[in-house]
Amino acid sequence: MNGTLLQWLEVQIEGLKEQNLYKPLVVMDTPSEARITVNGKKGVINLSSNNYLGLANHPKVKEAAIRAVERWGAGAGAVRPIIGTMSLHMELERRLAAFKHVEAALVFQSGFTANAGVIPTITDAEDVILTDELNHASIIDGVRLSKAQRKIYKHLDMNALEEALKESQGAKKRLIITDGVFSMDGDVAPLKEIVELAERYDAAVMVDDAHGSGVMGGGRGTAYHFGVHERIDIQLGTLSKAVGVMGGYIAGSARLIDWLTQRARPFLFSTAQPPAVVAAVIAAIELMESDSSLTERLWENTRYWKEGLRKLGFDTGVSVTPITPVMVGDEGRAQQLQRGLFEEGVMALAIVYPTVAKGKARVRTMPSAMHTKADLDDALMAFEKVGKRLGII
Repeated sequence: MNGTLLQWLEVQIEGLKEQNLYKPLVVMDTPSEARITVNGKKGVINLSSNNYLGLANHPKVKEAAIRAVERWGAGAGAVRPIIGTMSLHMELERRLAAFKHVEAALVFQSGFTANAGVIPTITDAEDVILTDELNHASIIDGVRLSKAQRKIYKHLDMNALEEALKESQGAKKRLIITDGVFSMDGDVAPLKEIVELAERYDAAVMVDDAHGSGVMGGGRGTAYHFGVHERIDIQLGTLSKAVGVMGGYIAGSARLIDWLTQRARPFLFSTAQPPAVVAAVIAAIELMESDSSLTERLWENTRYWKEGLRKLGFDTGVSVTPITPVMVGDEGRAQQLQRGLFEEGVMALAIVYPTVAKGKARVRTMPSAMHTKADLDDALMAFEKVGKRLGII
């Protein structure tokens, strides 16, 4: 390897370690369940997974994947626009459109690539994108890929958004982009107010509902939760969080989806999802539609977990969703909290810069439908013990 490049990499990595920003990978030896074997340690309570409903290891989801391999093979064999589209892919997109109550949907390999596909494909140099300052990294990168001008408005500040709309009235098109549920703080965008401003100033609205899908609105997301799904132009969802498998999708008008199939580069130049993934997603959606108890258990556990942390004296920030940050501030202490919790049998990862701003480090916890009250009680005991030892509570 080139010596100059290698030396640069070594300096960068050492810099991360000195700033308490270096994070080695953790490795599971079990399925993603409530208790896992991770880094060789057995029975660890898993509070870091996005597997909100426990569908990643659900028997019906696994059975669907196995059957699909036997019938359709291991891979699709090509990109979708050439010969990679199977009737199974079309069925999934019909199911997603019906689930989201929209005309059509298009599946991408991930939520990240869905953002990278849709944003630059529907905007150009004469347009303006208005984006919340705490939007997900995939939105930020999608906006960077666009030739449009960008205006970043203060987090959830509707006055700032309106001012940006007023300042951009000379643009050909304007697109407001917001997360539905914000992944680091667990707060929710005020979609009613955003839609009203968009209609007043003739702007389109896009909602990234990665953490709202399967969680809010009876599983259909934040737009459905607020009753504005028919007034949102573009909805993005993932298939790798509450759905428990892999992928992302865009839901909206038939005309939007038609345009994306012609021009969205991640769709045009990425091999189609394997049949096992597609079939597993379909099975997961069927379970979400037929069994509301999964979502109900998720929210019951969420309320129990948040109340338990607050009673102990932890600061859980502004979260109103299952995403529950334990605010620490200092990056080093956040990583100490993570290590201490792991010693006590709890997997809850420290979130530090650049995922969050410097000085706003936290340990992010994710209760799920998989957890029992005993799991959560054991985790609360660990948090109390380590939190007191570190002087956090």
